[in-house]
Amino acid sequence: PLLLEEDLQAMLQVGTYWVPTMQTYYKRQNTDFEKRFVKRHEGAFKRGLELGVRIAFGTDIGSFPHGEQLDEFDLMVEYGMTPLQAIQSATTVAAEVLRQDGKIGCLRAGAHADLIAVDGDPLQNIADLKATCFVMKEGKVH
Repeated sequence: PLLLEEDLQAMLQVGTYWVPTMQTYYKRQNTDFEKRFVKRHEGAFKRGLELGVRIAFGTDIGSFPHGEQLDEFDLMVEYGMTPLQAIQSATTVAAEVLRQDGKIGCLRAGAHADLIAVDGDPLQNIADLKATCFVMKEGKVH
């Protein structure tokens, strides 16, 4: 089974982060078992979110074509996160997981200057993150 209530409670109690990588399973729903697995993963995500488990963005890239990672945001929002929470899961929360908070995943003096601009408002429609029109990495425009 996936994460049970007691697993989520334990994660919450000790402050463990969860990186659910849901689209790895979502994109492969060929059998009844896989479909049930995705439903259970959705339920665990919703319950973890409800409890306040720290959820960070991740993709397990390699189990599906490169370039589709942003679809994870769609699932996170569909399963109950606000668009802002989903974005934070990939920025400030992911930086905490890596013990790099203040250095990555934020905009401040001394941090890596990695940022994007998009055509649209991802706080209204998370899919707008896919409309990238500007990329800066380590202070250099690409």
